[in-house]
Amino acid sequence: MDQKRLLVAIAASIGILLLFDMFNRPARDAQRAQQQQAAQVQQPAPTPGPPGPLRAPTDASPAAGEPRTPAARLPVEGPRVEGTLSLRGARLDDLVLRNYHETVDRNSPLVRILAPREGSAPYYAQWGWTATDGRTKVPANDTDWTVDAGARLTPATPVTLRWDNGEGQLFEIALTLDENYLVTAEQRVRNTAAEPVQLLPWARVRRESTPPTQGFYILHEGFVGVLDGRLREATYATAKSDGAKANGVALDQETGAGWAGFTDKYWLAALSPANPAIRTRTAFRHVSDAGPRGPEDRWQVDMAATSPISVANGATSVLGTRLFAGAKEVKLLDAYRDNLGIPDFDKAIDFGWFYFLTKPFFYALDWLFLLIGNFGVAILIFTVALKAAFFPLANKAYKSMSRMKILGPKMTEIRERHKEDPAKAQQEMMALYKTEKINPASGCLPILIQIPVFFALYKVLFVTIEMRHAPFFGWIHDLSAPDPTNLFNLFGLIPYDPTQLTHYLHMPAWALIMGATMFFQQKLNPQPPDPIQAKIFQWMPIIFTFMLASFPAGLVIYWSWNNLLSIAQQRYIMSLEAKRGGGKPAPAAPALAKPKKG
Repeated sequence: MDQKRLLVAIAASIGILLLFDMFNRPARDAQRAQQQQAAQVQQPAPTPGPPGPLRAPTDASPAAGEPRTPAARLPVEGPRVEGTLSLRGARLDDLVLRNYHETVDRNSPLVRILAPREGSAPYYAQWGWTATDGRTKVPANDTDWTVDAGARLTPATPVTLRWDNGEGQLFEIALTLDENYLVTAEQRVRNTAAEPVQLLPWARVRRESTPPTQGFYILHEGFVGVLDGRLREATYATAKSDGAKANGVALDQETGAGWAGFTDKYWLAALSPANPAIRTRTAFRHVSDAGPRGPEDRWQVDMAATSPISVANGATSVLGTRLFAGAKEVKLLDAYRDNLGIPDFDKAIDFGWFYFLTKPFFYALDWLFLLIGNFGVAILIFTVALKAAFFPLANKAYKSMSRMKILGPKMTEIRERHKEDPAKAQQEMMALYKTEKINPASGCLPILIQIPVFFALYKVLFVTIEMRHAPFFGWIHDLSAPDPTNLFNLFGLIPYDPTQLTHYLHMPAWALIMGATMFFQQKLNPQPPDPIQAKIFQWMPIIFTFMLASFPAGLVIYWSWNNLLSIAQQRYIMSLEAKRGGGKPAPAAPALAKPKKG
């Protein structure tokens, strides 16, 4: 029977590993897809037309063989961004981030946040108008706007795009760029005709393909926004499902101060009204239609006036919107929230359920990083601070565990004496706990305390861009990525990648260190009286070693260091308890004499 239970325990352990593999597989597939997409994003492709702002898209490609002159482009240059804006259609569709590279290699390409429609993954922002009176000529998707000769959009040089419809209306888009990632667009219409015109100004962010996502349950990617004080999120799958019920509209909401856009793990493209007092209408949209590359899913965030605007003779209408297209840096989003009145803008970062822990943890680590200059060392110091904060609770638990370890022989003797009557054995052990004033559940306290702390720190390492490509020492060049070393190729001595066969053959050095520290810490704990439970516990360091092999290196370093601190603390408590008990384990209860047979 014991052997069967042991086999069941081993099977359960293997099942955990298989489930963990299923959990992580989408992330690995997404990473490969992202690498392929990054390589293809500049490749030309046929150009479909963009959809209307608040109606179902009706994209169409140019007629076959129709000549098309290249669109003029406006250079965009800031301290942290560079790219161009297409003057055909007023689309900001070419933007890279100067401070971020695709890999830890400083010679790797810069991260692209917006991509042109001629590439394989179009992603852009656009401004325009809809003629609600049915007669006013408004800029179209192929309208060529004009700018002053030699104009460049920089923080020091705003630019105004102009287009005259020849019917008495002059359309303008005044663009400004700040020192970071924010573009402000002021849409103006000057009416010199005798009759008033009815127009609906709008702005949008559009993706004309479904981007690869990380695939983690704990990370939101897709539509995101805060509308009337409420965080609204929709994955691409959810938006597709909801949109199928309402002509492609997954969300349509009138709101005051707010923002909405697309979020990736580290990057964000989002719109917000320049004047928080003006109410706007925001929509999340999905359309699936036949494009030049086959069936395509297209995604769009709209922000428009709540109702058409009437522009009388001699009058000018104005609508201002802000576009954020850049890295989700915590302090920068907080600054935009506080200085520009963009509500809860920091929630573009998926801090999760433990927001009240995750964000303070980030600021503590960031403060330590500014003092020390190394996020890995900051994690080590932060762990010491956490251990100090929980020292009284942990001490109480370790004292109880130490006393249980001393009472181990007596508990074993009770179990052996009543092996035929488990209920009686349990009754006597509970009486022993009461006599010795021991709470057997208190040993779980350090683990229970660690769960929210571990998860919050995992979130910090996983979702904050400040941890991306942050080095430690030695071979750890990115704390947010798994340790690249591998036991199965002798840590690089054999020029072969065993993970090509299976990812289970990835066993990095820091995971082994973590497993070893967990094993030695387990040896200090009292062993369960049940031998099967004891064997299951012996498997736990091995299981966790394999599980954490693919986790961010920073998290594995934290866990290893936390284990070492726990070992030191536990050994200290055990030495005190041993001295208190005379350095000897509790004597076993005298065994009852067994009656002689016959």
